[in-house]
Amino acid sequence: MFRVPADSLAAYLDFDPERKPDLVRLHALIREAAPALKRYFHKGTPAGEAGMRMKMIGYGKFRYAIKSRKSTEWPVIGVALQKNYISVYVSVTRGGAPIVRAYAGKLGALRSGGQQFQF
Repeated sequence: MFRVPADSLAAYLDFDPERKPDLVRLHALIREAAPALKRYFHKGTPAGEAGMRMKMIGYGKFRYAIKSRKSTEWPVIGVALQKNYISVYVSVTRGGAPIVRAYAGKLGALRSGGQQFQF
């Protein structure tokens, strides 16, 4: 698994200077689309808890629960650097379906799944 050894939002943004402009542009798009969601550094969830272990940039927060009934605070929108791309996780639904599916093929994504896309 690709890991970003950051402990703050500033360190995360500065981790990959070549992709920092992409993160800045993506931030502007998210702020325009969802201005009420506050940006923060998401440090990942500890082993044994609900959610992913990876560090990421989060926008907004909600309680995420898994089948075991464990829950954790999770970003409404998460942006994560991967080795060769950037993943965007969108925990938003419309009509009971993940909103990302409604935009499949329109996001310029390398690939997309239920609640995330990568570019």
